[in-house]
Amino acid sequence: MDRRGLLREALLDADAVVRGVGTDDFTRPTPCEAWTLEQLLAHMIGQQDGFTAALTDGDAPASAYQPVPFTQDVWAASVDRLLAAFAEADLAAEVIEIEFSPKPLPVPVLVGAQLLDAAVHAWDVARSLGCDYTPSEEVVAAVAEIARPITDDERRAAAGFFGPAVHASRGETWPAVLAHLGRDHAWQPRAAARQVTARPAG
Repeated sequence: MDRRGLLREALLDADAVVRGVGTDDFTRPTPCEAWTLEQLLAHMIGQQDGFTAALTDGDAPASAYQPVPFTQDVWAASVDRLLAAFAEADLAAEVIEIEFSPKPLPVPVLVGAQLLDAAVHAWDVARSLGCDYTPSEEVVAAVAEIARPITDDERRAAAGFFGPAVHASRGETWPAVLAHLGRDHAWQPRAAARQVTARPAG
């Protein structure tokens, strides 16, 4: 299955949300416990750069995924590089993503991982800004399918990627997907002031 179109949509949505971040927002809390917005954005850039390196070279050291200090220019360049790397990737190839496994993984697995990351972190950033963000139905359905096998047990905590599932997390609605991934859809640092909606695909 080629989900690269959905990944592009989710990344462009994330980009639209991140474009609204100013330096005055850096210290805002986020749904990612103990991370400020600045730290979350640095993590996102590091992950994007690490995936780009792995796709380009077939492998990348753990250092390639380290957080990168956020600026709007650094962010934009990271998104552009990642989109180009996935567009040029051979879906039949296998790549080592050292944070997941020392063994090569099929490129579609990496597409799915980044699709989930982009959509969920777009929501994280939007919520930190006091906004709401809901992806398109197609992205929600894909993220739900990708997230479903992620078990809510000690292995999740050990991996450090997601917190425990919160309240009722069954179903394929966006709030249910977020809950399964350890996020409360009602979380916000203050009353939501604006709405961010997914951009049309294409």
